[in-house]
Amino acid sequence: MIVFSTPLTDRFRNLDARDGVLLRGPAGWGEFSPFWDYPDAECVPWLRAAVEAATLPFPEPLRDAVPVNATVPAVGPQRAAEIVRASGCATVKVKVAQAGQSLADDLDRVAAVRDALGPAGAIRVDANAAWSVAEASDALPRLDRTAGGLQYAEQPCASVADLAAVRRAVAVPIAADESIRRASDPYAVVRAGAADVIVLKVQPLGGVRACLALGEELGLPITVSSALESSVGIAAGVALAAGLPNTNAAGLSTVALLRHDVTTGPLLPRDGLLPVTRVTPDAVPPAPPEVERAWRERLDRVAALAGIDLEEALA
Repeated sequence: MIVFSTPLTDRFRNLDARDGVLLRGPAGWGEFSPFWDYPDAECVPWLRAAVEAATLPFPEPLRDAVPVNATVPAVGPQRAAEIVRASGCATVKVKVAQAGQSLADDLDRVAAVRDALGPAGAIRVDANAAWSVAEASDALPRLDRTAGGLQYAEQPCASVADLAAVRRAVAVPIAADESIRRASDPYAVVRAGAADVIVLKVQPLGGVRACLALGEELGLPITVSSALESSVGIAAGVALAAGLPNTNAAGLSTVALLRHDVTTGPLLPRDGLLPVTRVTPDAVPPAPPEVERAWRERLDRVAALAGIDLEEALA
């Protein structure tokens, strides 16, 4: 077990740093890094995903590499353009609806991304459930025009009913993220006709195999995305995307947001692609003692809730 901690290059999801635990087992390394605002019970699938990655081989891939999108935090237009140009990706996800910012800020950011990306690339926006139906219905057509067409808008509102209402109100396709990974009933999205695309994340949904099964059952187009992991966790996301028959460009290029990764060979895209591989941590940024202690205590609590004996499971 290794605890890592690193600053971020830009503020993201209201975070300035990212930390978590790396676990080693007979198959390699897994990552346990639920965000600190998640209660222990909600962290159980994150631990199951880490144990799966450490103890079982990844499912047989259908491809050797997967296309990925660049991720642009809620930064200014100049910084947004820099991120896009450095990424080499043909698809970009842009964070919008950041607290303390305005729609004008979002429009300027999306315009800068389109300028940097060129006319052929695809742009997605992600509001992280921050808008009301009225706000989303107003913002999305304006963002769509500024982008020269949005591929989709990810989780514009919090509830499934509101997603469905926005989907009926606008021409922009809707993707469901939180309504899948933080829902007691992820199938409600399909029953309500609330989304055109579903977003699957390995850790929150309990592992690569659980995601493959859920994706098949939901029957909608899939985007695999990250939970802002180190390269160890991203490798599991790539394994999921590589195991799906069809998938959109994956949101897995977020290692670029970490000031220090856990390996000297970070999973960063080349020509917009990430390879299917395992990652061995060999350059872990150490956590301060209080952070390490907090993670060890959290891991023990979550393992007890999950009924997992980690020493036995990882042997």
